[in-house]
Amino acid sequence: MNSSLSHPALRVFLVDEALPVRRRIAALFGALDGVEIVGEAEEPGAAFAGIEGGAADLVVTELRLDGGTGLELLALLAQRMPHVVTMVLTNRSGAWFRRACLTGGAHYFFDKTHEFELARATVQRIAGQHHACAVRRSGAHHV
Repeated sequence: MNSSLSHPALRVFLVDEALPVRRRIAALFGALDGVEIVGEAEEPGAAFAGIEGGAADLVVTELRLDGGTGLELLALLAQRMPHVVTMVLTNRSGAWFRRACLTGGAHYFFDKTHEFELARATVQRIAGQHHACAVRRSGAHHV
């Protein structure tokens, strides 16, 4: 992660029931410029607490979670933390799931198998936008 103190990184929180999957996503997304993985969880309650405590900017969630679903987490985030950007990254990518997630508050929806690189590129683009907004807010200029 390459981010200076004056230009904070995009803070990403990962939610997936499978630890090996979370570790792989954390390694691939965390290697992106301007991205910091601030936490991980496998169930909605712990995820919400971690997202709030870690001041996450972006949440990447699977639909199937221990003790709940990504749809429940999306609804909770939309209601209580609408400023947090949400991305569903799942193997359950049928049209019904996509519609339900986007209607339920997801900003982005990607198939884990076929659209992973697109999801990763989207995280990189969001990180770049986050950095640009931080620069504008600080009034700093690049030399």
